[in-house]
Amino acid sequence: MDFDRKESAAYLANLVAKGASRALQARADGSGLAPGQFPVLLELWSGDGLTQRELLDRLDIEQATMANTLARMERDGLVSRRKHPKDKRAQLVYLTTRGKALRETAMAAASETEDALFQGFRRFERELLLEYMRMVLANLGRDPRI
Repeated sequence: MDFDRKESAAYLANLVAKGASRALQARADGSGLAPGQFPVLLELWSGDGLTQRELLDRLDIEQATMANTLARMERDGLVSRRKHPKDKRAQLVYLTTRGKALRETAMAAASETEDALFQGFRRFERELLLEYMRMVLANLGRDPRI
């Protein structure tokens, strides 16, 4: 059986992910939001003061990628890191005032991106596609409730 990328869920999912990321970036342009920061911000907006390990576990990305993302976010004034009160090896990541203020702009950009992604879909089609995506994530061992 020959591989046909036009019929490959993995290939198409990769294209969708890249396209959605670029669309979000374009809509958030000028806000100071860099690629890869939105998932970290989402986690911190729902619960500030997480360790890098907690962020890694929740986002399922590489340690080096997370370290670079957090360093850039700290440099850009979006987060600050503080020593963990009980674990001397760990640091807690907190949103700065600037990081908190970015929420409204980023969420608006995300909402506009979602609307663009589902343009022309009927409500049940959108819900069905999202359910199928959650099923695929579960098949990959990811928590489908994300």
